[in-house]
Amino acid sequence: MRGNPEIFKRRVERFQELLRENGIDGAVIRTLSSFIYFTGTKWLRPSLLIPAEGEPIVYVVKGEGELFKRRSWIENVVEFQRVEELMAGVVSWIRRNGMRKVGLEFGVERDAYLIFFKLFQRLNPTVEIVDVLDLTMGLRMIKDDWELDNIRKAGKIARKGMKVAEEVIKPGKSELEIAAEVVRELMLNGSEDPKVYVSTTPRAHAEPFRDLRVPENGVVTVVIGADWNSYYANMARTFVVGEPGERVRKAIEVKEEARKIALEETKVGVALNAVEKKLANFFKEKGFGDAYIAGYTHGVGLLIEEPPITTIVVPQRAVRVQESMVLSIIHPPLMIPEGAIKHEDTYIVKKDGLERVT
Repeated sequence: MRGNPEIFKRRVERFQELLRENGIDGAVIRTLSSFIYFTGTKWLRPSLLIPAEGEPIVYVVKGEGELFKRRSWIENVVEFQRVEELMAGVVSWIRRNGMRKVGLEFGVERDAYLIFFKLFQRLNPTVEIVDVLDLTMGLRMIKDDWELDNIRKAGKIARKGMKVAEEVIKPGKSELEIAAEVVRELMLNGSEDPKVYVSTTPRAHAEPFRDLRVPENGVVTVVIGADWNSYYANMARTFVVGEPGERVRKAIEVKEEARKIALEETKVGVALNAVEKKLANFFKEKGFGDAYIAGYTHGVGLLIEEPPITTIVVPQRAVRVQESMVLSIIHPPLMIPEGAIKHEDTYIVKKDGLERVT
């Protein structure tokens, strides 16, 4: 297992306190990132049962039990051969413990499937199902020292990947070829699940295409998420190729000024929407109001993009900055006809300012 077992035990205990405070009898954790947060290891198709009181249970496929026990602190591990056995085990656990209210994470992450929710409802018709995503993310939003050390290590790997991107970007090279070179560098340096996005056209979130190529005169934007012990650092850069024109030069200058404003204004106690408003006004004054996408920051941790996600979850823009948050600034690009202009780094929030990780 990566990390001290006591770290993960304390997390489960704190989560159990939150369950009891909210009158929830137990939770079924299917999302991978929260599974890692509580167990200390990643596992395909995770199933973790956490009662409000007592020991957690993990279900794994037949033959995986011994390896899982070596990679996690959890001792109560049950193997199943058929998915019916997994569902029967969950139902039995709920009924055996007389649970009336059970938590699930209502998220968009892998394994948080709507089909599982519907099946769960059908098998447990008398159980009230509640969303515990705010509880898990509330814990995860504030990082401990071990998590911060992992994110710093991930930041070093991300920087190596971006250096490779700078070296391989040449006219005629495809987005996919650039991404492949960067992914190779990240993995060789220990990133087990890297995320790399490359854009040679105006796209805010760009899965690389094999048939889109670097122009003779234009911009290429590269976004990297590198992980270490499953914790991410996120960075993005826009590279200028040839002579793309005056509008690109101006957009880069304005984006750099905005980044400085964001870094000055993002401090402990400040509401994220207060910074957002200043940035929106700034871009409007500079003539780029129509090019700016709202949501200047998001959290970084076991996901490359996690709460507070100001880009897609509007209420989270009201969150106030807290010490030991990890934030990516500035997240959204300026969308101009020549491409997506972006400069993004990961920062750790300290009492006296921001520590840059990438």
